[in-house]
Amino acid sequence: MNQVLDSQIKTFGFWSAIIAIVTTVVSFVLPLDVPEGYSAANADRVVWLIENRNAFVAGWVNQIISMLSLSAVLFCGAWLAGTKNPIRGILAAGFVAMATMAFFIPKFIAIWTIPFLAEAISTGGAGAEMASSLLPILNVSIPFSLYTSFDYLGFWLYSLYALVAAGLLYEGNLITKLSSITLGLFGVLYQILLLALLAGGIAAAEIETWFLGVALLLILHVVFMVIVFKKT
Repeated sequence: MNQVLDSQIKTFGFWSAIIAIVTTVVSFVLPLDVPEGYSAANADRVVWLIENRNAFVAGWVNQIISMLSLSAVLFCGAWLAGTKNPIRGILAAGFVAMATMAFFIPKFIAIWTIPFLAEAISTGGAGAEMASSLLPILNVSIPFSLYTSFDYLGFWLYSLYALVAAGLLYEGNLITKLSSITLGLFGVLYQILLLALLAGGIAAAEIETWFLGVALLLILHVVFMVIVFKKT
């Protein structure tokens, strides 16, 4: 039974990694916000959201699929880690679960709430005044908005997973070791960036560049995990 379950989890991890890579590529095509979203005026954002509603929703649906598949890869990694240290494996899986919920909340808001806010503002109908106040708070590009705070919380929880699980995954061939190293680097660098941010060393306009740049290590980790799941 354990061997069957282990095989099924590795297969699930393999296909989740494939989906994560494909949806990451698709995310470069589908729009997630108005161009120059960090500095765009609220009125320009409303016009853009009305004109590009379907593409915007499709982009964030793709983001949900990408996030869920990435979480699945990390959960399967937690399973592998748990075969060596069950307590750390359970802890790692817990961080992945919390991160998934933290990510899911803002992405669902992007699909459900933001298009309706833009519509209410543009038509001037019921709730337009409240919508005008909420849309800036839920700005998907400004790194200190309520919306993006959930995203960065999710990545921080992923980084805690990395710190717990990376060392347990370091074994075997070169690819397996590289998957562990990239994961561990993500965990360490994210904590360093967070400390630098809290100390005032990173400007608001630079947050996305630094933090999402480090998050690319997760994608590299997923690429390596495709081979790990396939061969183990």
